[in-house]
Amino acid sequence: MDISLRQVEYRYQANSPFERLAIENVSIDIPSGTYLAIIGHTGSGKSTILQHLNAILKPTKGKVVIGEREVTNAKKQKNLKEIRKRVGIVFQFPEHQLFEETVEKDICFGPMNFGVTEEAAKRRAREAIRQVGLSEEILQKSPFDLSGGQMRRVAIAGVLAMEPDVIVLDEPTAGLDPRGRKEIMEMFYQLHKKRNLSTVLVTHSMEDASLYADQIVIMHRGQVYKKGTPQEIFHSPEGLLELGLDVPEVVRFQQKVEKAFQTKLGKTCLTIEELTGEIEKLFKGGQPL
Repeated sequence: MDISLRQVEYRYQANSPFERLAIENVSIDIPSGTYLAIIGHTGSGKSTILQHLNAILKPTKGKVVIGEREVTNAKKQKNLKEIRKRVGIVFQFPEHQLFEETVEKDICFGPMNFGVTEEAAKRRAREAIRQVGLSEEILQKSPFDLSGGQMRRVAIAGVLAMEPDVIVLDEPTAGLDPRGRKEIMEMFYQLHKKRNLSTVLVTHSMEDASLYADQIVIMHRGQVYKKGTPQEIFHSPEGLLELGLDVPEVVRFQQKVEKAFQTKLGKTCLTIEELTGEIEKLFKGGQPL
């Protein structure tokens, strides 16, 4: 399912003394099957965009096209359930939203709320719990008897059980250790490929954006600062550094190599394997490294 934001503006508490402009003139296309990362500082507008993707917020100006639906401020929106069924959002610390007495009931809650039968919801729960790397035995346990990492996976399973066409990830690895972060990000990437999902990742992690995304949008002060492929975004990292944003460690190391030996490698490397390959080419070319 395609999603498109077209010249979207959003003001919190519009027409009040507390009015605040959050995003302005934001245009982003998310074709079906895309893995898009949205990066930027806190307050840059990332989370505001996220809430437009399934009509939690309606734009003050402009429009959001979600599949066949058009969401604007002018139109009174009806049957938003269908949008929210097709666009699943995993918020930060989703485990805080668990509430049922068993894992199975928690995962089944969303699908049943959208009209799925109990039997079908339980079938989805079994499939979703396997997709997040947990065994079916956990379904009869209380979610509050699980570890923090298991609770997060259960909460994610609840979103997957809705069988969305688009999944939106709001800092999904917040609070996890490096190993847990890698496991969760790999899990989402495999789901993205296997189910041909559209995936939108809102993150502070340049590493995750560069490794997993097809396209990256950089937000700055409520506007789109830059958009392109990871190679295009990190080809000239100086602009990002001037904004106070980080760049992947591999890109930093490549900059140091190029500066030390006054040369330019053949491409912008996003993995250590790519960088190693480019350095080997310098050896073979007779460059004195």
